[in-house]
This record gives sequence, C-alpha cells and structure tokens, in this order.
Amino acid sequence: MANHKSALKRIRRNEAARVRNKYQHKTMRNALRKLRAEEDKKSAETMLPTVISMLDRLAKRNIIHANKASNLKSKLTKQIAAL
Repeated sequence: MANHKSALKRIRRNEAARVRNKYQHKTMRNALRKLRAEEDKKSAETMLPTVISMLDRLAKRNIIHANKASNLKSKLTKQIAAL
C-alpha cells in the first residue's frame, strides 16, 4: 500500500476519474447506438448535433481520441444523409 498521503490522494482521485470517464464513455456509446438505429431522418437530424457535441466534449477531455471522434462524426453524418 502507498506510504505517502499524496499517493493515497492520487489513488482516490484516479479512481473517481476512472468511474466518471467510464460513465461518460458508456453514455456516448448508447447515444451512438440509438442514433444508428433511428429510421426516421427528421428525428435523426435533430439527434445528430447533440451526439456530435458529446463526441467533441469527450475528445477535448481525452476520454476518446480526437481522430476517433472525427471518424465517428463523419460516418454518422454520411449515414444520416443516406436515410
């Protein structure tokens, strides 16, 4: 076990961040799944900006890689345009 107060604090802080990142990542995946399953173009177009902003936020916070966010946004935009 850690011997220093700062190391104990770092362990607690890292665990809190891990749980928070996991929650945000899972929420993003569920939103993507819901958007991909959408059949109606009108509702998909209204959902797209919220999903894109979510991806941008996660990329900014380094929860997902910036290139992954960019690739996902591109694919989603193509898919919705094809509806």
